[in-house]
Amino acid sequence: MKNIPIYLFVGFLESGKTRFIQDTLCDIRFNNGEKTLLLVCEEGIDEYEPSLFSGDNVYIETIDSIDFLTPKHLSSLQEKSNAERVIIEYNGMWLLTELLNNLPKKWQVVQTMMFADANTFINYNANMRNQTVDKLRVSELVVFNRMDKSIDKMELHKIVRGVNRRADIAYEYADSSVEYDDIIDPLPFDIEAALIEIKDTDYAIWYRDLLEESDKYDGKSVKFRAIVASDNRLPDNVFAAGRHVMTCCVDDIEYMPIICISKSNHNLKSRDWVMLRGKIKVEYSKFYRGKGPVIYLEDVILTSPPQEELATFY
Repeated sequence: MKNIPIYLFVGFLESGKTRFIQDTLCDIRFNNGEKTLLLVCEEGIDEYEPSLFSGDNVYIETIDSIDFLTPKHLSSLQEKSNAERVIIEYNGMWLLTELLNNLPKKWQVVQTMMFADANTFINYNANMRNQTVDKLRVSELVVFNRMDKSIDKMELHKIVRGVNRRADIAYEYADSSVEYDDIIDPLPFDIEAALIEIKDTDYAIWYRDLLEESDKYDGKSVKFRAIVASDNRLPDNVFAAGRHVMTCCVDDIEYMPIICISKSNHNLKSRDWVMLRGKIKVEYSKFYRGKGPVIYLEDVILTSPPQEELATFY
């Protein structure tokens, strides 16, 4: 059986998901005859009007409990409809891991879009940060609808970019006009400097940029403070160094390290704090299971922890 493409629409209740999916299924450019399974995981004020779809090829199924997100049940719905693709309107209060960990083997997410009411998004982010980050992290497009000129786009932009630097951002106004985000985010350090010095407060931003756009750092010299993770399985002159980073909440803290190679045996212990200076080389490493940034060290100095040991994107 061929892979089943999944179009995933996420966002909190009354964020505009239903309206967008309805419009999409009424558009013959998208809904051109392929048998489509529409899984509705929450019901808001808006309801689907199948009579307006461009064809009778859409099969709607409701999933009103997270317990039904199982490979067996999802496969049965797809087989029942003989669908060639699946659209999922996901429940805003369910974490995406519950879905992504239970997709049938041949189901493949090809596009994820997040919808948010620009008037309530700031409050959602403040009070339900974990659920907000969960959706922002995987979205390729974030649409803020119900926009008006009084809403600060920069504030919305910063929340998205704090989690996802690759997503496109669109602002939809009451008159149905759409404005795409073109705000440029300067990095808080000079990448063209002879020595890129990373402040303790900027580690999370630098680490993400380093992994996402490694090639632009190839051959660059860098200096930063980090905590050591030593492993007996590594050669005596190789260790990992990084920081514990919190994306959204305490449960989301993750150690984010970089492979370092010293000129001789390093004699460092795990949890040692060090100030490192070296040159970045993008090359194959078993640590990354492919190409990634490796730092060839020129100087290693034991040091004290930073004032804030936990790194964040803010």
